[in-house]
Amino acid sequence: MTERLVVIGGDAAGMSAASQARDRRGPDDLRIVAFEKGAHASYSACGIPYLVGGEVTDVESLVSRRPEVFRDTLDIDLRLRTEVVEIDLDRRAVAVRDEEGDLGWEPFDQLVIATGAVPGRPDLPGAGAGGIHGVQTLDDGIALLRALERGPREAVVVGGGYIGLEMAEALVRRGLKVSLVDAAGQPMSTLDPDMGALIADALRDLGIRVHLGERVEGFEESGGHVTAVRGENLTLPADLVVLGLGTRPNSVLAEAAGIEVGETSGIRTDRRMRTPTEGVWAAGDCVETFHLVSRQPVAIALGTHANKQGRVAGINIGGGHASFPGVVGTAVSKICEYEVARTGLTTAEAARAGFEPVGEIMESTTRAGYYPGARRMKIKMIADRGTGRLLGAQIVGQEGAAKRIDALAIAVWHEMTVEEITGLDLSYAPPFAPVWDPVLIAARKAAEHLERLGRRG
Repeated sequence: MTERLVVIGGDAAGMSAASQARDRRGPDDLRIVAFEKGAHASYSACGIPYLVGGEVTDVESLVSRRPEVFRDTLDIDLRLRTEVVEIDLDRRAVAVRDEEGDLGWEPFDQLVIATGAVPGRPDLPGAGAGGIHGVQTLDDGIALLRALERGPREAVVVGGGYIGLEMAEALVRRGLKVSLVDAAGQPMSTLDPDMGALIADALRDLGIRVHLGERVEGFEESGGHVTAVRGENLTLPADLVVLGLGTRPNSVLAEAAGIEVGETSGIRTDRRMRTPTEGVWAAGDCVETFHLVSRQPVAIALGTHANKQGRVAGINIGGGHASFPGVVGTAVSKICEYEVARTGLTTAEAARAGFEPVGEIMESTTRAGYYPGARRMKIKMIADRGTGRLLGAQIVGQEGAAKRIDALAIAVWHEMTVEEITGLDLSYAPPFAPVWDPVLIAARKAAEHLERLGRRG
């Protein structure tokens, strides 16, 4: 008897799961139906700021696999503009609303929930006005492009996280006057404040008006369209508003069906991406995962995690064995001329996790100082005073800086001490690094700092 796999969500996690399951089980053994409420599937959400900014000019270039590839080559019945509105576990079926608004039921034997994340939208006066955009899906990005075609002049970005900052830069590239408002004292709350301050300076250099420590209280509108963003101490004119207030797991469907949701609002799974409900799997931004340093549950919306988790779910559905071990929170971004990267824990996160964190900042260059094109960069390493273990690292610099975070992510993953990192055999040539790579110099300085303090334990 042919088994039925239903996948809710047609982007990274969902289509990775569907593809991996198909690789291991043929159509006569497993029928796969995937539902995506948007007009696109299997696309790069991370590319949306560059589409808005004009560096990427073709929407379709962000699509990894077109729908006909899934249908004709992989025999996956992918249905776009079709939304799953209910999961009925007793009936073993999902309620589906198609593009015309018609409602029907689709049975399943196995179910993958890959509903992603939803952008934060404040419950404030005027928040429903036209011209206020969240940016989470490719459809959101296309809607923002269409709004730009109407010729707005003043834009306000609310929130100073990755999306907020990338969108602020994109709007400047489009020729708008841009203001950024953030309730925090520095942008990039995933960095320590001393590193986030470097980003604030870069934004100002780009001409963005940065308003920190300012909480938005509402939106003024006229004729149903936003005209200004109002804070406690300011009012900023706006033809266009982009919300960069972070995301939360889109677990509403799962929770309504009685599928277990964790303290982060993400769906709970084991390492094989199984939920506690028989035959139900979950993957991607909608799930709660495990942080390997803090040993705490976290919800981190990243395409890297979503693809890996979807792959794991699909392999297991297909009869193989795979597991997702957890995360260390590695992320990288380009903001203005600066590259920004982080891994592991910030100083505050490390303290909350029970460590005694010690931070050390080192400044160096991306290449040998005498080689043309050398750029400045700063690395901050955060180590545990008691053991010397590297708990986290952050990098802010210009071209050639950010990808050094990968070496540090490996060190965090394997619980290396900063002293051990100083001995790593990293590559050297003047076009790529000083003779002492900045990673090694930062580790050495952190180790010396710990030695001066005297380790505990």
